[in-house]
Amino acid sequence: MSKRNRLLSAAMVGALFLTSAVIGPVIAQDSKMSGQKTVMVGGAPMFPSKNIVENAVKSKDHTTLVAAVKAAGLVDTLASTGPFTVFAPVNAAFAKLPAGTVDTLLRPENKGTLTTVLTYHVVPGRLTAANLMKAVKDGGGQATFKTVAGGEITVKSPTAGKLTITDAKGGSSTVTIGDVLQSNGVIHVIDTVLLPS
Repeated sequence: MSKRNRLLSAAMVGALFLTSAVIGPVIAQDSKMSGQKTVMVGGAPMFPSKNIVENAVKSKDHTTLVAAVKAAGLVDTLASTGPFTVFAPVNAAFAKLPAGTVDTLLRPENKGTLTTVLTYHVVPGRLTAANLMKAVKDGGGQATFKTVAGGEITVKSPTAGKLTITDAKGGSSTVTIGDVLQSNGVIHVIDTVLLPS
């Protein structure tokens, strides 16, 4: 990751977005402060009574995503009523992209492309892991969902309790933490950035 991107990401840690790491048995804990059942993501508890943006800004594993969401002007959208299902790539997922990709996407002149990439990670509605698994089973091993960007993603379950997402370019991502419930939807943390056609 370039120096510029690291600095931008660091500056945004206290600013905005999403979540990180295993769909199977995710350790949930009761927050002593609120009594809400939370999931730990990026070293912080995610509260089901807070919206996607309010929770996401706390995850240390999503600073690149936070910077991208702000640059694309999507904060208000992801803080709205929804509901949304968000497949949230961790910092390491962005680091897998070719060198310079993130810096290029964060430039103001590329806001449209950045917005398309980010909204390709969002599906309308509240789809829990159980909903996704059922759709995969009912679909004979896979299920296709239309994203907010307009393109489609394909969900599969190659092994019991695991979900993978295939993008329009044939790339595959694994859900590493599922069912991070939000007041306006649900987040599933993924290990690879999804790319539209």
